[in-house]
Amino acid sequence: MPLSLQNPLFLDLVVGVVGTLAFLLDVAVDLWAVVQYVLGGRYLWAALVLTLLCVASVLLQLFSWFWLASDPAELHGSLPSRRSLALLHLLQLGFVYRCLQGLKQGLSLLKQELPSESDLAYADFLSLDISMLRLFESFLEATPQLTLVLAIVLKSGHAEYYQWFGISTSFLGVSWALLDYHRALRTCLPSKPRLGWSSSAIYFLWNLLLLCPRIFAVSLFSALFPHYVAVHFLSLWLVLLFWVWLQGTKFMPNPKTEWLYRVTVAFILYFSWFNVAGGRTRGRAIIHLIFIISDSTLLVSMWVAHSILLPSGIFLPLWLTIGGACFLLGLALRLIYYLWLHPHCHWEPDRIDGVLSLLPRKQPKRLYNRRATQLAQNFFPKYKTKASLPEVSEVEGVL
Repeated sequence: MPLSLQNPLFLDLVVGVVGTLAFLLDVAVDLWAVVQYVLGGRYLWAALVLTLLCVASVLLQLFSWFWLASDPAELHGSLPSRRSLALLHLLQLGFVYRCLQGLKQGLSLLKQELPSESDLAYADFLSLDISMLRLFESFLEATPQLTLVLAIVLKSGHAEYYQWFGISTSFLGVSWALLDYHRALRTCLPSKPRLGWSSSAIYFLWNLLLLCPRIFAVSLFSALFPHYVAVHFLSLWLVLLFWVWLQGTKFMPNPKTEWLYRVTVAFILYFSWFNVAGGRTRGRAIIHLIFIISDSTLLVSMWVAHSILLPSGIFLPLWLTIGGACFLLGLALRLIYYLWLHPHCHWEPDRIDGVLSLLPRKQPKRLYNRRATQLAQNFFPKYKTKASLPEVSEVEGVL
């Protein structure tokens, strides 16, 4: 296949490479910060960063392992043995292995003159799982790390060079994960085109601009009231978890592991919008936006009454103005994207989502990633029909 910037497979490979490098860079920067904190005698900060990193990694490996365990053994023909996979996940290397597996499949497609339907199907299947895992990791690890580092900077009145580097890479990494996840979801839709370069850039920018003010507001509250930020987070998180539970999600292979997904989604909703159910998406998105705006405004208003607690070197009115401008610009770009760069989805009721299955069967069926397809229908529900999603077989994850 010709190597061209207009080739969607080439763009997908670029997104995958950047996402993998961003993940590795983010981990390296976090470990770098831990070492610097220890050398500087700030053991509490080092312990907090290391704890956040470890918790996010463990949850990421659990998601990866549960999904692999639920997939048919015949699907991943070249995978190591089950014991080897378990060891990889125990060593916290399961996600890295998945990323390398996805990049290998992508390179294989580019080398082929005309990629087969089964190879394309398998590449999409891997990409969907990797994108979702990368998104979960970004919000479970990068967003709380950002909040912590920004709170430290606001409280101390200055930032070290490694802190600025970590802040920049984390913001870019989370926004890139959102873009990669959205691009991957569109592959589940038979008639929805992939995002181009311009649409991808706008989608990346509006997520970045809306995410920055929210994290800054939480960081400001954390710097002012470090002992109350946990109470604030738990209160909102429980409300969001209840909201997710009311929507009756069915994402994971079984009801027990479903709560792991709900807990993670509630954490994502604390910082950003994430749709988990079908129906009228716009109404729930507006409710969530109003909820986040109200909470962020309340958190920032606490600074107005207690600004004396922060170092005099921090000129917060300027930063608050910049944060408000970022939010308004991000909201404008979001409207532009959904009005002009987000084509409507047309579901074809006489076709099954996905492409031909890799698994040998008497009657050929189509392979699709059940996890991502369900989320895709939630994100793009306008023309959804019951016939668009095939019945789920006894094997969770694929047909």
